[in-house]
Amino acid sequence: MRLVSLAALALFIAGCASSGGGEDPYRKLERGEDLNHKWVEPAEWKESEVPPPPAFDMKRLVPLAMPPYMSLKFGVDPQTMTVTPDGVVRYVVVAYREAGNATNAFYEAVRCSTDEYKTYARYAGDGWSQVSKAEWKKIDDRNSIYTAELAKQSLCRGRAPRASVRAMLQELKQPEQLMK
Repeated sequence: MRLVSLAALALFIAGCASSGGGEDPYRKLERGEDLNHKWVEPAEWKESEVPPPPAFDMKRLVPLAMPPYMSLKFGVDPQTMTVTPDGVVRYVVVAYREAGNATNAFYEAVRCSTDEYKTYARYAGDGWSQVSKAEWKKIDDRNSIYTAELAKQSLCRGRAPRASVRAMLQELKQPEQLMK
């Protein structure tokens, strides 16, 4: 009886090891290998419903530290920032020139777990224009340097959004720490 129980236990353990994808994920991390995150994020991730672009105010902008060669200034209105239950950070970022009166804004989202961003709408002074067929794109896209900086400086902590909007703003207000 005892021999049968030990044999059943051994088969159970072997089955668990083979059904769990094989090797212990911690060993892969130690070697610096990328993990298959199926156990962290559902295989069929679905973005939550996107509300219309929120109102923003230039007076509330928190500046984003940008490389010195950038002539445009960027800022985020903290009252537009949200973290959704599906792990998406939404916000309005504003591009402007200090001497000029032209303002462009973007209603966007960052998905830290996949290093992607999406632009939902654009504002050019006369109101919001929805982006037709808004798609997730890689953050390292050179057309969106400000999004890469925002994700790195404030929104993401590794592959996850920071714990709260408050934590994101705290990081954003300390760019000197990031530029060292």
